[in-house]
Amino acid sequence: MKEYATEKLRNVALLGHSSSGKTTFAEGLLFASGAISRMGKVEDGTTVSDFDDEEKRRHQSVNLSVMALEWKDYKLNLIDCPGYTDFQAETRSAVRAADLGLIFVDAVSGVEVGTEIAMQAVDDAKIPRAVLISRMDRENADYDKVLAQLREAFHQDIVPLIIPVGAHADFSGVVDLISRKYLKGPKGEEAPIPADMVEAVDAAREKLIEAAAEGEDALMEKFFAGEELTQEELLRGLRGAIRNRLFVPVFCASPGLGIGMHAMLFSLVNYGPMPFDMGADPDDGQHGVGMYVFKTAADQFVGKVSFFRVIEGPVRGGDLRVVVTRTGNEERISTLLVPRGKEQITVPILHVGDIGCATKLTSAITGDTLCDKNHCVSLPAIEFPNPLFGASLHPKSKNDTAKISPAIARMVEEDPSLRMNHDQQTHEMVLLGMGQTHIDVAVSKLKNKFGVEVETAVPKVPYRETITRKGQSRHRHKKQTGGAGQFAEIEMSVEPTHAGDDFEFEWKVVGGTISGSYQSSIEKGVRQVLESGVIAGYKVGGVNVKVLDGKEHAVDSKPIAFEIASRAVFKEAFEQGSPALLEPVYEFVITVPEQYAGDVMSALKTKRAQVMGMDQKGNKTVITANAPLAEMQRFGNDLRSLTQGRGIFDLKFDHYARVPPALAEPIIAKHKAELAQQKEE
Repeated sequence: MKEYATEKLRNVALLGHSSSGKTTFAEGLLFASGAISRMGKVEDGTTVSDFDDEEKRRHQSVNLSVMALEWKDYKLNLIDCPGYTDFQAETRSAVRAADLGLIFVDAVSGVEVGTEIAMQAVDDAKIPRAVLISRMDRENADYDKVLAQLREAFHQDIVPLIIPVGAHADFSGVVDLISRKYLKGPKGEEAPIPADMVEAVDAAREKLIEAAAEGEDALMEKFFAGEELTQEELLRGLRGAIRNRLFVPVFCASPGLGIGMHAMLFSLVNYGPMPFDMGADPDDGQHGVGMYVFKTAADQFVGKVSFFRVIEGPVRGGDLRVVVTRTGNEERISTLLVPRGKEQITVPILHVGDIGCATKLTSAITGDTLCDKNHCVSLPAIEFPNPLFGASLHPKSKNDTAKISPAIARMVEEDPSLRMNHDQQTHEMVLLGMGQTHIDVAVSKLKNKFGVEVETAVPKVPYRETITRKGQSRHRHKKQTGGAGQFAEIEMSVEPTHAGDDFEFEWKVVGGTISGSYQSSIEKGVRQVLESGVIAGYKVGGVNVKVLDGKEHAVDSKPIAFEIASRAVFKEAFEQGSPALLEPVYEFVITVPEQYAGDVMSALKTKRAQVMGMDQKGNKTVITANAPLAEMQRFGNDLRSLTQGRGIFDLKFDHYARVPPALAEPIIAKHKAELAQQKEE
């Protein structure tokens, strides 16, 4: 692959709902440009983009994939993103490396939830966007209907640059409105515009010329003066208007048939912004080198692969030394690579704005900036969504247990929207992700990529135990085994506190009935029970403990005796204090299209939720509610079903509340049954 200057680069993120044609489109451009000699198919697992085993098995993208192609002295870096909602973190990574977000909309399905997520991601990244109405060959494809949906969704001018000729089985090509050429069939052969379309083409072209004139003040003056804009002026004006997001340009194609691919290559090169348009630094080497890592992958054969965009350069391969600004660690890049799916092409140099990758950068992670030691810059890290869906992991064997931690660490590095939580209360290993599919893919990767097999379950709820009134008891521990015995007697009281998780321990012994040297042993015994629980096996909190009195023996009393006695007396006093089970209550902030608000409110009522407030933001309703975690662990699935995938929510811990007795009883009974079974075994 040859060297490309910054002005010859185009970085395009392919975004949109699942199965809207993104991967097939990338395959079509690779084929049309000559980068590949034969088009693969998603359903056959033969596309350049979907090379991961999990993607081949599922017939859908689950990872971001970068593909470089060359066309007429230009280089295009296509960043193909998964469309399924669970993998939206990949979209956030992609838009940080792209200069244009090309949003795919199926010609039959129209605007879907994935379309809205893509629109939001592009808006957040503040990069230009365009829309491709894809799969025009499908039965029931309706170009005009989708245009109307886009106008409603974007609330902005929607201006076609390419319009279709025919639809469904009769979709035969596209008309490029700038050149006024009919590009027919998969080879894009020029042909006369059909007579019945001439009037529509002229009307659409007139609107496009007006939109292009808005890209420059001088062109606008010329347009209103009735002067005709030249081809060069039209292209310049369009690029300016697209760069400044003055309207949403719309294209159309059939990636599966290859129709419209040549027109899209021309459009992306001529209308798409180059890195300099988006404020890239000059490619003069004055400030050394700088790269931004937007994606990290774990490869079975070469190890860690870091995908980056050059932000200062040019960058030359060889013995390149860079510093990770987050840590100050130095990394060595021996070989510069250009990715094309799983293929990695060695290149000697990359200019500002280009996308490449490097292997074995041990300390660099997604969101890091790499730069010269003498001239360090640091770009903001990517903000990934908080994971909302959890599954507890249980390794199937001792070998799996030994390998699981490093495997998950590598997987989380590859996908920062996954999190691992070792719950100190339930003693479970909980993997957090964006949804059930996200977790399923992660578990499958653990097995197939890292050789770790696990079983999953719904995480245990971290209940708490407490008391509701004062309790008091006296217990004597006496053990005689023939030699030295054990003796300890303790009187203890327990009272509820208002300090939540806190445990208070007070020594109220007077008269020396128990030596102060045994105080630490007594407290140790109590703390052991605090961790293991009394009534249901959960951590105890909000308890004040007072050691009031007791007895000791000159020979048989020892620390272990008082530790054992303190465990027993604490349990007895706790039982006298009207024990209660507490559950974690979280604050949920739920955002849904207003037409679904009623259904969501009804669902919350069935989950013991308390609605704290409602607010309106545009056409979205924001519901704030407090609800027990036990009822809401799979709320993400429910919300997706109720809102056709358009609802989102965030949550944070709020407080602990008493579990209703009718619900607490079976939890306590289950614990007692488990203890009884353990004794029998």
